Amino acid sequence: MFAIYKREMRAFFTSIIGYAYLFTYFLIGGGVFCYTTLYSMTADVSSFFQYMLLFSAVTLPVLTMKSFSEERKTRTEQLLLTAPVSIPAMIGGKFLACYTVFGGSVLVSSLYFVLLSRYAVIKVLLLLGNLVALLLVGMAFIAIGLFVSSLTENQLASAVGTFGIIFAFLAIGLLSNLLPNEYWLRYVFNSLSIFGRYQSLLSGAFEFSTIFYYLSVSAVFLYLTFRVYDRRRCQ
Repeated sequence: MFAIYKREMRAFFTSIIGYAYLFTYFLIGGGVFCYTTLYSMTADVSSFFQYMLLFSAVTLPVLTMKSFSEERKTRTEQLLLTAPVSIPAMIGGKFLACYTVFGGSVLVSSLYFVLLSRYAVIKVLLLLGNLVALLLVGMAFIAIGLFVSSLTENQLASAVGTFGIIFAFLAIGLLSNLLPNEYWLRYVFNSLSIFGRYQSLLSGAFEFSTIFYYLSVSAVFLYLTFRVYDRRRCQ
């Protein structure tokens, strides 16, 4: 798995994708930080992370789109399938590489609040809670992206498909607000909503069910990716 991880990290930074992603993330993150704190004259961290969730929903499909699609397009997929590496190790290496780039950018952008702490009181526990929340959501988004990337050799189709699934998870929460409180379907939609559960984490309310939800979404899509490649290896 470590060999796949190193290969993927090298691929990110020998092409424009890794640099473009980091540049865009830091640029937008800096702008969002200025707007939600300096411009608004507040030290609240929740608004910053809420905007960064929406931004991550748009950018992570771009980060994951080439993970497996490029392997199929360049015909190197068969080399991976016949290499002395298990399918879980292959998927895990690619997942960890994407998550390293994403997690690193999130951690670095969170350092903006270190500068702000010189001029305002920052609620450290709330900051850490929001940070963990975004990292959990990013984990689920990356797992979704890897699964969609495994289905096609077209990178654009992979990015659009990933965004479509992520948008569906986000839209479920909006649909639930249109339903009556007593309607059972509203409870189901709220349970499936990525955004709805993220809102509870922003307030610092860490519930085991919410953490389990994000880990489960990640596990389900990684398992689906495994099934795709397990079937191909048997063909």
